[in-house]
Amino acid sequence: MKLILAIVSDDDCAEVCSALTKDKFSVTRLATTGGFLKSGNSTLICGVEDEKVDTVINIVSQHSRKRTQIVPSSSSFDVGRYGSYPIEVQVGGATIFVLDVEQFIKI
Repeated sequence: MKLILAIVSDDDCAEVCSALTKDKFSVTRLATTGGFLKSGNSTLICGVEDEKVDTVINIVSQHSRKRTQIVPSSSSFDVGRYGSYPIEVQVGGATIFVLDVEQFIKI
């Protein structure tokens, strides 16, 4: 038995959850916040049998898209003088953790 934690963008979360439940996987969604852009993410939790881990990873991968976003950036020119200019960063995709589970009980 494995526990899968998948951190996905809020933009992709509904589609990922829908695809997982369509394939009969139970999924729990936790609202989380990313540290880099302070943007909304969701952490999805699935308990699955060992042989189904690759299936879940493939579903999450198919429905989590990477995209670019323009964000403001600040740089210091001198003491007390700051400039702001836009930079392009890559957002989206998914971060997936697969953990061993000693016991899984569904009541």
